[in-house]
Amino acid sequence: EPFPGSHGPGALRVATWNIAAVNNNPFEYWVTHDSESYDKLMQGVERFLEEPGDLDVTVEEIFTHQCFQELEELMINEKWAGVDRVKTLWLEDYSRRKIVSGFMKDKQLGKKRLASMPDRITNTIAIKSTMAGDPTPSKACRPTVINNFQGDLGSVALWWELWKQFMFGDELYVQTKKGAEKKRPCAMLEKIPRAKYPDLTEEEEEISIPLQTLCQAIFDSIIVHMMNTVSPDGEWQHLKQELFERLVRTKTQRCVEILSKSYASFDVVFLQEVSLNFVTTLRKSDFARDRTIVVPDKMDSKRDQNSVIVFRNGMFDPGTATEITDSVMAFLKKGDEPSKVGDGDVLGLEVKDVEGNDFMLVSYHGDSNGLGTIPAMKAVTSYWTERALSHRVIIGLDANVSKCPKPGHLDIATFVEAYRQSGLSSCAGNDPAELGRTAVTTFNCRTYLQTQLNKAVKSNERYDKGDRNPKDLILFRESQYDTLQWLKDNTGQCTFNPDIPFPTLRFPSDHGIVAALLRGR
Repeated sequence: EPFPGSHGPGALRVATWNIAAVNNNPFEYWVTHDSESYDKLMQGVERFLEEPGDLDVTVEEIFTHQCFQELEELMINEKWAGVDRVKTLWLEDYSRRKIVSGFMKDKQLGKKRLASMPDRITNTIAIKSTMAGDPTPSKACRPTVINNFQGDLGSVALWWELWKQFMFGDELYVQTKKGAEKKRPCAMLEKIPRAKYPDLTEEEEEISIPLQTLCQAIFDSIIVHMMNTVSPDGEWQHLKQELFERLVRTKTQRCVEILSKSYASFDVVFLQEVSLNFVTTLRKSDFARDRTIVVPDKMDSKRDQNSVIVFRNGMFDPGTATEITDSVMAFLKKGDEPSKVGDGDVLGLEVKDVEGNDFMLVSYHGDSNGLGTIPAMKAVTSYWTERALSHRVIIGLDANVSKCPKPGHLDIATFVEAYRQSGLSSCAGNDPAELGRTAVTTFNCRTYLQTQLNKAVKSNERYDKGDRNPKDLILFRESQYDTLQWLKDNTGQCTFNPDIPFPTLRFPSDHGIVAALLRGR
């Protein structure tokens, strides 16, 4: 446990952790695995796609003409317009393409979203139930390698039968604005708009529903073929099952275990990207004993990612806790892109400690490029400034900043300048260069097993090209606190290994924990 012993009156143990939402694709990011078979598999996939050689066969050798004829019949039964033109494209173009150089690596397919758009819609579908009247929440996964589908994908033939049934046969009860409705996945597909994706031709936009269905089927078949070529003994399916078990099914329990074992003595814990299921599990845990768990009144039910604050009742008086999120967010100024800050991203709280001192606690999760972070911090400081509050202010946040300036991204130097102007200080210091070296809290990079191959990082380039940035910090009013000690943690044991990508099998988040021992002035 960090910071053992007594540190006198006014000392607070504070931590912040973006536990990160569960990923639908257990293979999407490089993980640190105990077995050499994981790296062997992922490097085999990399070689298949980078240096396929004779393995770069034509699409029709994998997704056969028989498969297309069966798909064509299913699409005709849906009365989709343009199936005849899709058949022409199949015969004259797609069937003749090479699976790697002509399909998987075709940048135009990516720009047109012909495989990624249907994947986004059908990869993992939130359902109420496959049976009417059953309120049990669940998820339905398209039969593919790149999600948490648990069935046997040991051959393209096995996959194809499962895929057809899922896309065109299974009726799922999905939540819509009108309530729960019975829908098959194929009916969820939408036209891809040329106005948003101008690389599409007018004809491709017009026939985009059957065309994206074909492209999705080809993509999935190639991935299944590739995995069984690289791992003919089926080891890849065992690895996928293990990743699902450790990073998805038991992730919540492991995160709660880390908090309970390593941060049991902490007075305040800020959490981000928290699901409702996580809150439910946390409230039943030992960690919740003698603690108050506060969630936003306006929770993000769609993304199911929320900022949360947990405080120790022995330090704070739960009867005085009042949510102030709406009042804080009212200070977002026009032009500061308030759309970047959504429901659940911010949780603001006023609370008194047991001695009657006023506190303002804020948990914040920034958008992926960090563009909403400075406006949100300005809103926080405006709240206390305009009210002339003397509250002690502590903020735990995933600022989503980068070490170096990049177009369209918030960099650490700009962020430090902004929060310093607001009278805030960081637990890790305020030198941007030093923060870029010592306060890095992420190390993740995409593999080749996902739909955006242009973002894939080679196995020998993970350290240089991975997302290694100082995204997570604890801020406080500079006039109120000093940092006695601080640490980072990507092991669950209050230590940080800078040389390993994470999540790992033991640390299932892609953000490290930041913890600090603060002393009030």
